[in-house]
Amino acid sequence: MPVTMEKMSRRTHRTNPRPRVSELAGQSVAVVGAGKSGVAAARLLVALGAEVALVDHKPETEWGMGASDIQGVHPFGGERFAQGLEAVGLVVVSPGVPPVLDVFDAVRRQGVPIIAEVELASWFLSIPIIGVTGTNGKSTVVSLIGTLLQECGSTPFVGGNLGTPLTDAALAIRQRASMDPEAPAPFQEIVAELSSFQLETIDRFHPHVAVLLNITPDHLDRHPSFADYAKAKANIFRNQTAEDFAVLNADEAEVLSVRDSLRGQLVEFSVFKEVPRGVWVAGDTIMTRWNGQRDELMPVCEIPLPGTHNVSNVLAAVAVGLVRGCPRESMRRAVRSFQGLPHVCEVVRERRGVTFINDSKGTNVDATLKAIDSLRQPFIIILGGQEKGKSEFGRLKAALEPGAKHCIVLGESTETIVRAIAGVGAISRVSSLAAGVALAADLAGPGDAVLLSPACASFDMFRDYRDRGQQFRDLVNALAD
Repeated sequence: MPVTMEKMSRRTHRTNPRPRVSELAGQSVAVVGAGKSGVAAARLLVALGAEVALVDHKPETEWGMGASDIQGVHPFGGERFAQGLEAVGLVVVSPGVPPVLDVFDAVRRQGVPIIAEVELASWFLSIPIIGVTGTNGKSTVVSLIGTLLQECGSTPFVGGNLGTPLTDAALAIRQRASMDPEAPAPFQEIVAELSSFQLETIDRFHPHVAVLLNITPDHLDRHPSFADYAKAKANIFRNQTAEDFAVLNADEAEVLSVRDSLRGQLVEFSVFKEVPRGVWVAGDTIMTRWNGQRDELMPVCEIPLPGTHNVSNVLAAVAVGLVRGCPRESMRRAVRSFQGLPHVCEVVRERRGVTFINDSKGTNVDATLKAIDSLRQPFIIILGGQEKGKSEFGRLKAALEPGAKHCIVLGESTETIVRAIAGVGAISRVSSLAAGVALAADLAGPGDAVLLSPACASFDMFRDYRDRGQQFRDLVNALAD
């Protein structure tokens, strides 16, 4: 019999629906996707006593380390993909697997639930979940929230789309409890970055605090339309109650469009205007209003990260801190100490008066616009890669015209980008990142910046954005002094 959601619908405040382990023990479950999320989900399910099929379109020889030999897991790779979905009671899909694949049609006709890895994890998490979604800034905000909560004395789990799957947290908590039922949980709360891919297949996933940063066109090669993409993002609020909190960016019209449908308590943040409850900027000062009390928190100039978008990111994290009852001085220390993330406007090196900046995580136009906005000097930009649907590269023109001395373009999207930004000044096509870095180093002079912010995915030439960013670092550090 399939695992039914009705059996798993009981919940308490701040607690996600929790099935009895017996409902999964002996149950046949297919985990689709043999990457990090799929492997973590498979490990958790094995620990719960399920019969697990790990399924992937790639042959098993191409799976990552350990994916095909987890004890108790039956691998189905390549041509055997569909066989792994036969006679199962539950399907768990990894974020990279579109749930609309034709192979899932037969599963749905049989009434078998198809859920996200984060949904599975949430069934076994009884600690508060803080979920963060948005097109850009998720990783920075999640990491900053984690730093902030640690500074306030908590022990948070920080992961999700950012890196460590939520099912790893659920497994760690279960393992600790099995060794010593009286021992405290290894984490006091969960801070999770949530992508649209993860949120489109949730059912009962229930964050106590849900944060929506922004919604701009992205992943339109996966979602049928921008409306579908926005709907997936808004799913983060779907199961909240009046005891929960919805944190919204009051500067984003698309974000505010969900306000009337919220059931959680509204908390807002804004760089440009005062909000009734939450965090905002007044002049040069970050202000808060909580429990009717209006206070100054800290000067904006003490934020170590550049750009207006990073001010907004800090406000979002502070809003979560207010909800979680963090002391103000602890929040100030956390913000002052936070140095950002790898591959996000990361200064790699200064060479001959030129600053080289790695923003490989800038995988869409909006992210690249934010990176450009953070610059205060003339720059040479390296763009291009794999386009994610219709990417509206023309939006870059107005941002490039004032400060871009040269645009270097590479990858599958080269000609599309060149046509979209024609007229902004000098544009060069290159065949590789190495050629792009060499050309940028030759063109840049003292006081300039060289910015890698591709506005594209990386999969045409690299394993992922991390690989692209690391290769950029290596190339920059190899330039002769």
